[in-house]
Amino acid sequence: MGHSGFAGLDLSRDRAETLAAGPQLRDDRAMNDPFTFDRFLALPRLSALKLSPDGTRLVVAVGRLGPEGKEMKTALWQVDPAGARKPRRITRSAAGESVGCFARDGSLLFTSSRPDPDAKADSDKKINALWFLPAEGGEARLLLAPDGGIDGVAAALAADTIVFGAHLHPDAKDMADDADRAKARKEAGVGALLFDSYPIRYWDEWLAPRRRRLFAATTTAAEADPEARLEPLDLTGDAGPAALVESAIDISPDGKTVYTRWVDWSNPPRICADLIAVDVATRERRVLTDGDAWYDSVTVSPGGRHLVAVRTTFGSPDEAVDATLWLVDPATGKGRDLTPSFDLWPESPIWAADSNSVFFTADMDGCVAAFRVDLADGAVTTLIADGAVSDLCPSPDGSTVYALRSTILNPARIVRFDSHAADQSAVELPNGIDEGGIAVASSVERLTAVATDGTKVRAWLVLPWKASAQTPAPLAVMVHGGPLGSWAGWHWRWNPHLLTERGYAVLLPDPAISLGYGRHMIQRGWGKWGDAPFTDVMAATDAALKRKDIDAKRTALLGGSFGGYMANWVAGQTDRFRAIVTHASLWDLRPFHGTTDTGVEWEHEMGDPYLQPELYDAQSPATNVAAIKTPMLVIHGEQDFRVPVSEALKLWTDLARHGVRARFLCFPDENHWVLKPQNSRIWYETVLAFLDEHVLGQEWVRPALL
Repeated sequence: MGHSGFAGLDLSRDRAETLAAGPQLRDDRAMNDPFTFDRFLALPRLSALKLSPDGTRLVVAVGRLGPEGKEMKTALWQVDPAGARKPRRITRSAAGESVGCFARDGSLLFTSSRPDPDAKADSDKKINALWFLPAEGGEARLLLAPDGGIDGVAAALAADTIVFGAHLHPDAKDMADDADRAKARKEAGVGALLFDSYPIRYWDEWLAPRRRRLFAATTTAAEADPEARLEPLDLTGDAGPAALVESAIDISPDGKTVYTRWVDWSNPPRICADLIAVDVATRERRVLTDGDAWYDSVTVSPGGRHLVAVRTTFGSPDEAVDATLWLVDPATGKGRDLTPSFDLWPESPIWAADSNSVFFTADMDGCVAAFRVDLADGAVTTLIADGAVSDLCPSPDGSTVYALRSTILNPARIVRFDSHAADQSAVELPNGIDEGGIAVASSVERLTAVATDGTKVRAWLVLPWKASAQTPAPLAVMVHGGPLGSWAGWHWRWNPHLLTERGYAVLLPDPAISLGYGRHMIQRGWGKWGDAPFTDVMAATDAALKRKDIDAKRTALLGGSFGGYMANWVAGQTDRFRAIVTHASLWDLRPFHGTTDTGVEWEHEMGDPYLQPELYDAQSPATNVAAIKTPMLVIHGEQDFRVPVSEALKLWTDLARHGVRARFLCFPDENHWVLKPQNSRIWYETVLAFLDEHVLGQEWVRPALL
């Protein structure tokens, strides 16, 4: 949930229709290295950019393929914001590291499951522990390693207090007691889980036997004594299995108050996700909001006088959800809409150093743009509206914002732009992380279609180097997930360039219910996924097929999650495509309500399945199984709790029962996404072999490892 825009923004305007593919490619294809999966896998993956309090150091997580080629490993790199010095790697371990935050003195807090060098080696035990790297550099040292691991850490701007999340058994008195309970379970060989409240799963984890709690601690002793460990204070006790799942945390500049989101699941389908304040000294908890919306991404101003969060309405089957930035007085809980006329969805707010404005991002017309809103008058300025911007880092002097920015053609790179100027172009940081000279053999164009109701439907069209009227390319249509999402920036999971390298053109449409085109576009598809979203995808496909460099007779459609739902829906509505690939897809919505991790949330869009099951049945692709004629490739991860594997199993059974030519690719060790490098390789090999068989008429080539 989350995003926004401002009144009068012209979302239909065209920017440059064609984007250059970086370095110029020679006409002779042999002169250019092919964009193989190995080359794709070798690219560094940048994330979690952070700027030190004094503005002199950027730290970024850089993911690369591990030495055995079986998993991605992430290390932390330091980058000079001025671009004068070359970047350098500041952490190194077999386990890898994740960026936490900077402490007020510039020391870096990070998490890693690397072993404690002062403890007895335990090859079976990997704990995501909290580590401390002094500002002046040197060896990182362990601060805390609770048995259930740590996730999320924030530090006060003007105090040596930090707050972090850790997972403990519900009855554990402290971290030592929790470790004893885990040891007892292991020695007894017990893996059973007991639940007494909803939900019981989330994405790919069971919400038991441990639950997330928040802890505070001071780092003063650890900074002075290399042998010192943190003495954490439990702020929340047994918070319930899902009260603090994925809740962002922040702490006041003086270190006295912690702010977060607290979710109450006790009265489904009404789910209250309120902002709370927790006094560090007394553990007193105050609720700051009224249970009237879903609050998230809370952050406190550097002056400590205000909070800002993303506020998303609950929605109903008749009215789509909407999001805005919400300004809160932490002393009184009084709040106001900070972006009332912004018709996009804001997310990832972060304060300017002077506390007078807030920077944020929002999907906008196929990009993720960066904005600034001023507290005094609510004026919203579009700073960057090209590419996909994330991880905004405002400088302490108020002049510059650093960020990560990717495009359809290039993975994320570190950029900077002015904090105040409107409609700029971001400047890539000199001496950033070298991405290895990528030059994909594709071009990208912006395509506009007209829907059946006259709405403009926008899409990216990625073309292979040899597509022309003389050699038209077969078309692969990819439908994005979400459903509240859009195609913007570089994608590591659904990368179109691995298909264009094979000669396919790839269409990336943003149909109804996509973000970045105003609330009206969301409302058009809300609760009716098989209506406008489907006809919009078809309209975009028709527009692409009018081009002479596209072969209208050789087409396929692919999608994952909501895109997988759409793939299944399309299969039951038309046989115009030669092949359909459906990944982590929804098939039968009524049983899905009971098997997905947080099914009651779907009632805000689809209605009450117990009172109005016909609403679910009307939008279920399963109702049209008898009409499916197109060959289908079904893909699913067995550890997926958001779209459980039961959806794929029923889909597979229904296809087999109705004689549809199909294949089923199952990943027992993956979740909603396919994340392991060699599993990803198998994914692309199988998808491309399936497309080549049915779209190009080639002989089926079974991947060697299958």
